[in-house]
Amino acid sequence: MVEVKLHDIGEGMHEGEIIHFFVKPGDTVSIDQPLVEVQTDKVTAELPSPIAGKVTDILVKEGETVTVGTVLLTLQGEGSGQESITEIDSPKVVQEPTAQAPEREASIAILNKRVMAAPYTRKIAREHGVDIEKVTGTGPAGRITEQDVLSFAKGSTEPKAFEIHAAAEPAVKLEIENRSAEAEEIPFRGRRRQIAKKMTQSLFTIPHVTHFEEVDMTNLLELKKQMKELDPNNNKGFNVSVAAFFVKAIQLALQDFPIFNSKLDEEKEVIRLEKQVNIGIATDAEDGLIVPVIKNVERRTIKDINSDMKEKIMKAKEGRLTRDELTGGTFTISNVGPLGSMGATPIINHPEVALMAFHKTKKMPVIINDEIQIRSMTNLSMSFDHRIADGATAVQFTNRFKELIENPSVMVLELI
Repeated sequence: MVEVKLHDIGEGMHEGEIIHFFVKPGDTVSIDQPLVEVQTDKVTAELPSPIAGKVTDILVKEGETVTVGTVLLTLQGEGSGQESITEIDSPKVVQEPTAQAPEREASIAILNKRVMAAPYTRKIAREHGVDIEKVTGTGPAGRITEQDVLSFAKGSTEPKAFEIHAAAEPAVKLEIENRSAEAEEIPFRGRRRQIAKKMTQSLFTIPHVTHFEEVDMTNLLELKKQMKELDPNNNKGFNVSVAAFFVKAIQLALQDFPIFNSKLDEEKEVIRLEKQVNIGIATDAEDGLIVPVIKNVERRTIKDINSDMKEKIMKAKEGRLTRDELTGGTFTISNVGPLGSMGATPIINHPEVALMAFHKTKKMPVIINDEIQIRSMTNLSMSFDHRIADGATAVQFTNRFKELIENPSVMVLELI
């Protein structure tokens, strides 16, 4: 008998929520076939079968939160009376298949077809009684979207539980009117529940202090415009997002103030200064906030940072991030300006020491050399762990960041 247990699939993970079982007792499974979908505070993962055989028992329920080491289900191997207990290897994080031999790629596409849809999309399919394996995906690489599922559901010839027949219309209308006064209930589980636990842990562990600053974006926006108009290599412009400049400027400022690129080890009573600068990008995805990480920023160009950031944000929104792309962050940024924010007091991404948020950029009258000029101004909020750093150090750090952004030529010189 083989026991399939929940293993640690993320940094410091202690538990996960069982989202959905792909099998039931009595089902025959093949090696690497997805058995169960698990949600942690960082990733949604599918646990594959370690053997070919039959599902003998499922020991936990969907929606239940279990700790690492819990036995989820048991399997009986094919053609043997196995009695040894085997633990499953690291699960497969939901992601797109990579390039490989045609035969292997075809087999994976058939075996893991559910992987080509985000967890929320699969949830929509289950709610509408749709077999997602029968849906044709119109997204990137054939990915199944929420709209694909809804279109399939509408086109199905099978009657749905929510269909309203004309003969019953008056009674149905009355029932709907009666229900309108009732509060709507939204399930508090999955990523939303994990985000809540993470934020609560951070807020009640770290003594937060938030420092605010105003930054003149005029020169940087002008440089961005020039870069878009002309690329000296091929006479074709390239577009680099403002957030990519933010990431590089933070990395350069961290060289002078490494205390904000550290982590506190309370057990050993040491502050560990990280050598690598790995910047997390807070991203608003379909299932809630998620933070993909741009690794080794100190060794990367602004253009490279921009490409990597765009790719990871897209993968975050489509539920395709790997475990490696979600772990190892040393500092986090949140660019909420495009949504219209003017200010905030962001919660630090524990166990990091600081988080910087960027808000709406707008043209304002500014006095420079006793003259009124119209400049593009933005606000930033920097929350930091007051156990690790003091207010004066935070002000100096943001002043250095501000200098780099307001004088992008200085930033360029730092890169030579």
